[in-house]
Amino acid sequence: MTTYLVTGAGGGLGAVTARELAAGGARVVLAVRDPARVTPPPGDTEVRRLDLADLASVREFAAGWSGDLDVLVNNAGVMAVPYAKTVDGFETHMAVNHFGPFLLTSLLLPHVTGRVVTVSSGLARLGKIRLDDLNWERRRYSALGAYNQSKLANLLFTHELQRRLTEAGRDTLAVAAHPGVARTGIDRHYRGVSAFTLKALYPVIAQKKPEYGALPILFAATEDVPGGAYVGPGDRSGGRPKLERHRTDTHLARELWEISARLTRK
Repeated sequence: MTTYLVTGAGGGLGAVTARELAAGGARVVLAVRDPARVTPPPGDTEVRRLDLADLASVREFAAGWSGDLDVLVNNAGVMAVPYAKTVDGFETHMAVNHFGPFLLTSLLLPHVTGRVVTVSSGLARLGKIRLDDLNWERRRYSALGAYNQSKLANLLFTHELQRRLTEAGRDTLAVAAHPGVARTGIDRHYRGVSAFTLKALYPVIAQKKPEYGALPILFAATEDVPGGAYVGPGDRSGGRPKLERHRTDTHLARELWEISARLTRK
């Protein structure tokens, strides 16, 4: 039986992903911040606590893992939240969307036999990585800019992880995916004129259910794709997901990895 670990599986895309994997006969571990608030889907499922904004929680979760893990789905994320720092001193987007998944993947990688799927965003194309200011301490804070940076970090992380896996002679794959525009509630903190415009356009550009957005994630987690692939949605009617091109910068990806390893004390 194939074992999947899905982070952020308490709602939205993660809940749909976990539900569909379990319905297909897989064993699914749902990693969530508050297990008491989550009802696991039918099937061979289990809910465990994981707070990606707290590296101690990440280490505790990884230490409690035993046995093989076929697929790790780094799905949990936050979008456009007000400026704040986590207990580890990281800006929230970078903590939850990048540093937490980076450490979790690094610690669980010896167990992963199949692939690591990391959920990015179409907005990654607008992201700018400031290696000297990843936590927004030297520039004016932009909630959307912080989100975009963290989502670009997801792609760079996937690129460098695949390079390292290949270099090590491992068959494990690193794959990224993005959901397109789907109503998941992740934008609930988004404020300002651009937020008003986005929400006004939702009926036109977004599907009403997160099932649409989960399709690329499920495709990346289960279908035959090459290492380093980036899977995006098909047409808005729910067509077959497709491979997309994305920004790759091997030097930047390597630098981000090294900084991330140092900051998370991996």
